[in-house]
Amino acid sequence: MAVGGFTKLPGGTVVVALGLPHPACPERTVRVVVHAQNRQRALTRLSNLGFRGARLTGNAEPPTPDEVTAVLHHPDGLVWREYRGAGDVGDSTELWHPISALNRTPR
Repeated sequence: MAVGGFTKLPGGTVVVALGLPHPACPERTVRVVVHAQNRQRALTRLSNLGFRGARLTGNAEPPTPDEVTAVLHHPDGLVWREYRGAGDVGDSTELWHPISALNRTPR
């Protein structure tokens, strides 16, 4: 089960942020942020990308204002970066990456 949360925007859409295992390297974790019409649609988008076990229960770690801004300014509405654990939303110097770059970065 993924740790994350959501924020409802004034226009009715939502931003969902989840900490998920990296698909190519399961010992690493990434923070994936998705902009969608509703929570279920956001989880469906992640499922279609291969994150089959992505579920959102509760709102323990909602997206930060930085995460909301990053995903709203990305044309795909789906970004990620490294995630180290609860309370840590990643290295502030690391840039957000498009989801298409997730499987080709084995760092």
